[in-house]
Amino acid sequence: MNRTKWLWGLAAAVGLLLIAAPALLESYPYIMHIAIVAFFYAILASSWSLLAGYAGQFSFGHMAFMAIGAYTAGIFGKYVRLTTAPTGVCSEIPMGNHWLVLVNFFGDNCLELGKANMPVGTLIYRLPALPGIILGIIMGGIFGLLVGVLVLRLRRTYLALFTIGFSEIVRVTFNAEIDITNGPNGLELAPLFPNGVHLFGFYFNSANKIPPYYVMLMLFLVSMAVMYWLSISRFGLFIRSIREDEEAAAALGVHIVRYKVLVFVVTSMIAAAAGAVEAHYIGVITPNILLILQMSLVISMAVIGGLESLVGAAIGAIIIEFALEFLRTSFTIGPIVVDMTTWRLVFFGLLLMLTLRFWTNGLIYPIIQRLTRSGVAEETVAMRQAAVEGAVEGQG
Repeated sequence: MNRTKWLWGLAAAVGLLLIAAPALLESYPYIMHIAIVAFFYAILASSWSLLAGYAGQFSFGHMAFMAIGAYTAGIFGKYVRLTTAPTGVCSEIPMGNHWLVLVNFFGDNCLELGKANMPVGTLIYRLPALPGIILGIIMGGIFGLLVGVLVLRLRRTYLALFTIGFSEIVRVTFNAEIDITNGPNGLELAPLFPNGVHLFGFYFNSANKIPPYYVMLMLFLVSMAVMYWLSISRFGLFIRSIREDEEAAAALGVHIVRYKVLVFVVTSMIAAAAGAVEAHYIGVITPNILLILQMSLVISMAVIGGLESLVGAAIGAIIIEFALEFLRTSFTIGPIVVDMTTWRLVFFGLLLMLTLRFWTNGLIYPIIQRLTRSGVAEETVAMRQAAVEGAVEGQG
């Protein structure tokens, strides 16, 4: 009981520290930026841990779902407007006293042409980021469903190869559709709060780091709560049984198809949500985010943190992101200048190799286990001893 109270106290302290961090770091925007990106990678690493560590679905397509969410949000923000009068030339959907207008999708600039026919005083609104983010999450789920259905019979190596191919198809598509996605130049997105926002009685402009910090922190906490709830529910039990032995799980009544597809859909939607929010924060999304190096980084974060631990993978991602950024500073040893922008990746690779060789459960997960299970054996022995002693006294 004392251990449980201590752990809850530690979790509460960490939560309060994360909430109060902007007040302490407001004058350090670079640190705030790293924290936001770290939460982004923590969401990706922990959701990939649920997919690969818990369900045994070793996928290389996780960044593709993230990019689908980001590009969907970006395309929505670029091409969808809300007007108080019909244009007469654009594709538009009436919504009460307003019209949802699809503009410039094929480069015809129909909104500019339609302005000549619209009444004086007509208002044209650019929709906020939230509808695009929600649409991005839905699109991530749809593609997760599609991929989940297609990979039902694939395992390990074949699944990895299939998802690499899927990710490459998505990358090439976004790169080639220059008219829609702006190709390799990247698709620009509006800030999360383009007109600024009032928070805690203060006004923050669109460039301030504090509002996106809280948005990404909230997304991280909600994602972790959902995944943790799933992991301790029947859903988590069933996907772990599928990971261990599909035939045995099916023989015990586990619906293999349903749960393999569901885990793809859930993790794809979480990745898409992270991508949509991050893209609005950064302000641009490019096909380079789909390079295999980026997916390898997410996998490495999950492996070093602990592949079978959502919390371990998230903490590993946060620590690694901060470490990689702080190690950018080069230093000199005599006449030799060590360029850490390159060598930091070498050290990171060595750490990954050592983890895979000597600590198969990651570096963070064993620490979590020690904190959460320390003294369990002693308490169990003590309880059993007390029960035995009580039974003996009762017989006496």
